[in-house]
Order: sequence, then structure tokens, then C-alpha cells
Amino acid sequence: MNISYVTTYNALDIHNWSGLGYMIAKALEQQDNRLNYIGELQSSPSASMYLKKLYFKLLRKDFDFGREVHTARQYARQIEAILQPNTDVVFSPSSIPISMLETKKPKAFYTDGTFAGMTGFYKNLSNLSPATIKSGNIIDQNALDSCQLAIYSSDWAAGTAIQHYGADPAKVKVVPFGSNMDSGKKLSEIKLMVSERSKTECHLLFLAVDWERKGGDIALAIVKKLNQIGVKTTLHIVGIKELPIVTVPSYVKNYGFISKADPKGAELITKLLSECHFLILPTRADCTPVVFSEANSFGLPCITTNVGGIPTIIKDDLNGKSFGLDSHTNSYAEYIASAFTDWKSYSDLAESSFYEYESRLNWKVAGKTITKLLSEL
Repeated sequence: MNISYVTTYNALDIHNWSGLGYMIAKALEQQDNRLNYIGELQSSPSASMYLKKLYFKLLRKDFDFGREVHTARQYARQIEAILQPNTDVVFSPSSIPISMLETKKPKAFYTDGTFAGMTGFYKNLSNLSPATIKSGNIIDQNALDSCQLAIYSSDWAAGTAIQHYGADPAKVKVVPFGSNMDSGKKLSEIKLMVSERSKTECHLLFLAVDWERKGGDIALAIVKKLNQIGVKTTLHIVGIKELPIVTVPSYVKNYGFISKADPKGAELITKLLSECHFLILPTRADCTPVVFSEANSFGLPCITTNVGGIPTIIKDDLNGKSFGLDSHTNSYAEYIASAFTDWKSYSDLAESSFYEYESRLNWKVAGKTITKLLSEL
């Protein structure tokens, strides 16, 4: 299948969009699809857009050039000019660049959320100007109306497409994201890895770059509680340059920001994913973090919250446990303590976490599923 793969950035640069644009492309190529990369699209804001931005700045509202219909139309014109005649389908890991594209070729996109679903959900999308909200909704509405296939990474995102935009449920599908970093191990190796984890001290891994949104303060409180109830626990923090706390407790190890691109950094992250007992990410807002798939590939269960698209990824007592946003830290601590002190129960949870990765949370499965969906257009 000849796929015109459309991104506003360079999809072959793994540093863009947390590497997702790159990984999705490679997953499609591994299924013998031929990709024509259309990327690094340019946009030039109009004079009226600058005036709007200035106006809403005075009103202390955010105005987003990237969500303007004018911008989406500029993208569409660039795509139209270089779209190859032998294209079987136009595909994008975003709804925006192909939303205004008029073509007789089938259009499809694959992303983690709708504009309506994320507005007010994320802090940086909670103070948008009325103009940005209006144009952002027009773009997503047009993308859904004009495409033949809309793929989302979670049931939550797919549900917002149907609920907010009246999308045809028949063309809305769910395919979870894969893992951008996996263990590369077989089940027998995972079993051995799990068996070698400490049975006297519980190790939790907080792997994120946003302390507040990802619930770093909650993770800290959970570890404090575990130590108070007699379960010796260490919290390993990766991704936060400087912890926003005055005194770092003795049971906290902060490694700062570590790049996976650096061999030594990748080695340390691999070591932590291998040796820790749980990934802990009590996030306040998220679509579908790929770190859960990455953790599961190491047989590492995930402790998190049931917000956004997370319930599609984390299934309670299969590959972790999710709690409500209003859950007390005692509930987290009790669950972790119960699992850690019953080694058979913990081992089973770790092995089923790896099974969830193997069966549905990897790019090979995603690539196969997406290819099949595209071939049916």
C-alpha cells in the first residue's frame, strides 16, 4: 500500500512529538507499506491573526496560531501540491494537517485526543480564547467529516469524537499506542528479571518531566505512607531537573533529566525499569502515556489514575491499578503494600503486565491493525 504520511514536522526525527510520529511510521513500514513522507509543513500567520493574538493577550487569553483554520488551509495547499498520483491513502498522526485537504484519495488519521476532549483537560488548554476554541473545533469537525477513518489511541478519545463532533461510529476505531522503548525480552527472561527484584525493599519509579501534572507530589506522599506503615520503600525519580521540594527525604533518589538518546542514560533507565517493582504515575491529566507500554515490556506494573485514555491502557490487576483523582494516598499505599508483601501475587501481576505489552501494547500489533483498517478503505 502506498501511504502519503503527513506531518507538520520531520517524522524521521525521533525527537518530535515524543517520537510517536517516527514510531507510527516505522510500524507501518514494517507491514510492507511504502511511505511517501510529506512533512515540515510551513505556515504564515496573517495580519489579522497577529491582531487577534494581541487582542486576546490584553484579555489574558491564549491564542494559538496552530489551531487556526487559516493555518490548516495552508497545510492543505502544500500537501495538494506534492501529493503523488499513486497514493492509496493519505494518513497523518494528527487531525490538523489533513483537516482541510480536499482530495479523492481516502484520508485517515491516528492520534490521542480530540480538541474538544482536551480543552480544559490540560492546563495549557484551559485558558484558550473564544477564537481559538471556535477554530480548533472547526478543524476537528472538518477532519472527522471528511476522513474515511479516524483512529484514536483510547476509548476515551474515540468517545469524545462521537459525542462532541457527531462522528460516525463506524469509522472511529481504537488502536493503543505501542512502546517507544522496550525490553526486547521473552517471557522466560522477564520471569527471571522479576524473581531477582528485591523482596525486602519496594522500589517505585516516577518517570516524567512534568512534576505537577504527572502527580509527583502524590507519588511522594504515597512513598511516605508506605514507609510509615512499615514497608521500606524508595522512590526513584527520572525526568525532573530540580525537585520542587525544600528537603529531599532519604527515601527519594532523584536522577534528574536523562535522555534515552544517550547510551548511558538509556542504560540507567533500563536498569530502573528492570529492578523497580512499580511505575508510579498518579497523573492529573493524560491521553495515553507510552511510558505505560514501556514499563509493561519490562514486566513492570503501573500505578496511576483513571483519567483520560488511561483505562484503555491500564487494566486493573492485569498490568497495574488505576485510582480516582480523589483517591486518598492510603488507598494507593495499601494496594502496593498488599501486592509487594505477597510475592506470588506480585509475580503474577508482573507477568500479566508483560503479556498485556506482548498482546496489544506494542508497535507491531498497532502496525498490523492500522494496516488492516487502511486496506479496507
